[in-house]
Amino acid sequence: MKTIYLAGGCFWGVEAYFSLLDSICSTTVGYANGNCENPTYEKVCTGATNFAETVKVEYNSEVISLNEILDHFFDIVDPTTLNKQAFDIGTQYRSGIFYVDDEDREIIENKIESIRHNYMRKIVTEVEKLKNFYDAEDYHQKYLTKHPGGYCHINLSKAMNYKKKTD
Repeated sequence: MKTIYLAGGCFWGVEAYFSLLDSICSTTVGYANGNCENPTYEKVCTGATNFAETVKVEYNSEVISLNEILDHFFDIVDPTTLNKQAFDIGTQYRSGIFYVDDEDREIIENKIESIRHNYMRKIVTEVEKLKNFYDAEDYHQKYLTKHPGGYCHINLSKAMNYKKKTD
């Protein structure tokens, strides 16, 4: 099993999207690459902690590649907006890809290079080695499963349509 950490605005939608994909083993929402220990949602929302709302994605690389995961990621986020996704604004909503395996950096950078031509503006998605990750509070875990009508900036039908194509 491999792990990649994806930040793309409110983590509820990113988590819900990836959890709909059969090829993903598990997802956990949390806070990544900040400057304090044991952050809370309230502290992260101040912008002072520099944490990004992030989803820990665990996957079987024999079933789905990192390249395919990145295809999904770039299909649901706008990599050209700084500290913003849809109506979510603030440093905690920046887009980022945080890796744990050094060999993943090249795959990520190659993916970004291959999609640059799809955008009129510069891609500003952070690509960094994971420094730290703290699980978010329990009420954030699987939030949209528990609250199906909850706010989500991501079109979750994209994951469902992908699932149908691969069934």
